[in-house]
Amino acid sequence: MNHARWCTALLTGLLWLPAQAAPSVAMPERADGAETIFANGFERSPNILLVILDDVGVDQVASFGYGGGSPPPPLPPQSPPQIPNIDAIADDGLRFRNTWAMPECSPTRAALFTGRYPLRTNVLAAIGENDLANSHVSPYEVTLPKLLRHAGYESALFGKFHLGGPENNPAGNGLPGQLGFDWFEGWIGGLPGSIDTTAGGVAPDGTYSCGFVPSLATDSVSGADSGACYLPQAGGGTQCEVLVSGVDPAGLQCLTRGGILVPNAACAATPPANLVWNRENAHYVSPMVLNHDGKVEERDLADPAGRGYRATIEVDSAIRWIRARADSQRPWMATVAFSNAHTPLQNPPASLLPSGAAPALGADCRPATRLNQRRLFDAMFESTDTEIGRLLTQTGLAVATPDGGLEYHADASNTVIVVVGDNGSFGPTVKLPFDPQRSKGTAYQAGVWVPLVVAGPMVKAPGRSVEQMVNTTDLYRLFAEIAGLDVRSLVPRTVDAASMLPYLTTPDMPSIRDVNFAQGDLNIQVGGGRNGPCVIGGQCTHTPTNAGVCADNGGEWWGIGSADPKEYCWEVNQAIYHQDPAAYDEAKVKMAWTRYQALRNDNYKLVRNYTTDYDPKTDGSVEVVSEELYRIDQTPGTPLLDSAERDLLADGKLTTEQAVAYVHLGEAMDAIVASDVACPGDGDDDGRVDQADLDNYFAIIAPGWNGSSWYDIDLDGHTDATDLAVIQAHLGTPCPGVP
Repeated sequence: MNHARWCTALLTGLLWLPAQAAPSVAMPERADGAETIFANGFERSPNILLVILDDVGVDQVASFGYGGGSPPPPLPPQSPPQIPNIDAIADDGLRFRNTWAMPECSPTRAALFTGRYPLRTNVLAAIGENDLANSHVSPYEVTLPKLLRHAGYESALFGKFHLGGPENNPAGNGLPGQLGFDWFEGWIGGLPGSIDTTAGGVAPDGTYSCGFVPSLATDSVSGADSGACYLPQAGGGTQCEVLVSGVDPAGLQCLTRGGILVPNAACAATPPANLVWNRENAHYVSPMVLNHDGKVEERDLADPAGRGYRATIEVDSAIRWIRARADSQRPWMATVAFSNAHTPLQNPPASLLPSGAAPALGADCRPATRLNQRRLFDAMFESTDTEIGRLLTQTGLAVATPDGGLEYHADASNTVIVVVGDNGSFGPTVKLPFDPQRSKGTAYQAGVWVPLVVAGPMVKAPGRSVEQMVNTTDLYRLFAEIAGLDVRSLVPRTVDAASMLPYLTTPDMPSIRDVNFAQGDLNIQVGGGRNGPCVIGGQCTHTPTNAGVCADNGGEWWGIGSADPKEYCWEVNQAIYHQDPAAYDEAKVKMAWTRYQALRNDNYKLVRNYTTDYDPKTDGSVEVVSEELYRIDQTPGTPLLDSAERDLLADGKLTTEQAVAYVHLGEAMDAIVASDVACPGDGDDDGRVDQADLDNYFAIIAPGWNGSSWYDIDLDGHTDATDLAVIQAHLGTPCPGVP
């Protein structure tokens, strides 16, 4: 076979998916011109409910056939997280057991909402406050909400946004509206803040590692079994109620309601002056943003809207919006993007843990407590599942059973439900047989392999598993397909999403994708900068966006503000070497990969990793590159994984089959990576530098904005005359590769 021709054909199939690769599904039309998308008795396009789980890899979901409970030694065995509601949806839908996301949250969300790989959007890592708008989702993208408008859909997103902003973005907190969402209610920056260890100012910093006053049985020195719970009111002021410990300690009860508990105190007419209302507290106190009808509302931390358990707030918001559309003739898409179970890990309310796990959690949320971190993660995942059940029952999509379970029938409503993880599991929470060192933030299986459940009235033979390769970009195509839309005619740019609907309607559908792709890299910052070094578990990484996020993940910060600040991870090893050269080999830290890519076919997976380390010989940096080939599969219980000892390139001896796979995967990866070519001045990424680019540039600066934008072509953090000159110099020029 001509390898170059094979690779070009493969890439073309990935980008535009010709009809012969993905059989079309008939879309009958009504006499009045409205579409009956499916022959299921419903007269309009299905509603779409998308649920995004945070940091939940496939290893966390026992019903997918992997992990679920067992941690690596020396930790004791655990039961799998209890998620009966997600399992109920899957039992009447499909489990896609071979799904890849991107290795971090923002890249996956960007890929899902644009149908495009990170190399096209430049959303290459979790977006932080120092990343330029060039690494935020662009308002010029045809996002899912914009695409679905062609079929009359309303779109809303609740919870974690993390697609860009508010820093370094001309839209600020208004970016959801610019990306096409009719309604947004949640957290723009996405990440929960650090835990407030003062519990609202009632004790010195560091007293309460979980952010609330624990019971006396848990903490005989600083705990309390009763106290005055001061609750902020929407119209201003506070009210107070004395609470006593029950299943949840009084402090957690108060925090869940949005208040601050003064331990062992009675209510006073005026709250104590030391109470602190303007401090974030992980999953319980967050800065809420509302963006709808062209308006942006930013609620401060004292506002009750952002106080309470995040997962509950996220579901409450979605329920209100969906119920308000009960009599609407327009289809809708609602995305519930849970913050659970992202670090920092924190106790959920006991009422959301029907398994009875609450008492075992105690009140120790320090990242160093490995066993309790795992228990907290499992509890937070269980609480998410409980809230998913409430979301379905309170919107009429399911019925609660007397035993607290969920009765769900996909054909009882005209709604497609999708549940998906945004990336693999965070290392300390990974379940066997997956490797915690090859988890979130890597292109290995525990970093990109995620659970995906799809249910809806068009699913034939529900309860089955789909073994074929699926990428989270493909959900973009799926939602277009169920709305009766043709992506190719409506999206004037490269789309990487493959068809998915045939898997729902045809039980014996053969594989549509030939390969699956994932990647991670550093986001774009001024002057080629990067997040400061953070050492977690003996490995230095640039993923945490600041010192607080580093600490929340149990890391040691070496960036700005530390005692010996460094810019690069390799400089950490340089400092270690200079301190004691003789002990360097044992004291040095491992460098996390800063750029990583993976491509697989049905049987083999190619991984390419790049980083920079310290070289004692030159007292400078040296590039480190790793290329690895693995035989993999997704056999339930005993999958073949890309573990370190299974690298087929390690000894340089490949069979003929392995050598052919190596060449094919390498050429296909080269083609994908090379398929997006720089085009200076084309800020809207439509394949040409034209009048639209000039108009966009002037529209950005017209309000007085001169900061970062998609037209900051020289990447200096400013949109100015220098950038305008580049646009003008290339005006009328098609981008490379565009006819």
